[in-house]
Amino acid sequence: MKITPSKLNKFLMFKLPAAFFTGVRTKELNENSCVVSVKHRWVNQNPFNSMFWAVQGMAAELTTGALVMKKIRGSGKKISMLVASNNASFTKKATGRITFTCNEGYKIDDAINKAIETGEGQTVWLNSNGVNKEGVEVSNFNFEWTLKVKS
Repeated sequence: MKITPSKLNKFLMFKLPAAFFTGVRTKELNENSCVVSVKHRWVNQNPFNSMFWAVQGMAAELTTGALVMKKIRGSGKKISMLVASNNASFTKKATGRITFTCNEGYKIDDAINKAIETGEGQTVWLNSNGVNKEGVEVSNFNFEWTLKVKS
């Protein structure tokens, strides 16, 4: 089965309902990048009338996780994936539509190939940048993914 933005959005509805109900939606997915969008609404806001940090985190994680899932599917191998660590910085109030982008698919290729060759678990750090409609960065997330070939 091919992983597409519409299939990922259906996946959210059934497997990650918190992300779905807060408005997280995949807009684009290709070999090297993933774009996810979420609009500031009452259901996902904090007491300061901006988007709750965890909603931004779900959208940012999805940009990296969708790329990892796509690359694993393309490898034809059974590979486990897990976030081992993450960090974030917030630079502006997140209001309106926030778009998160990860353009680091090439890093995943290297980690998967090394995991397959060595049989050892690998880690890869992936970045997702969140910008508002004016193109101003509101948050920046980094996720450390662990990848291990299942035996």
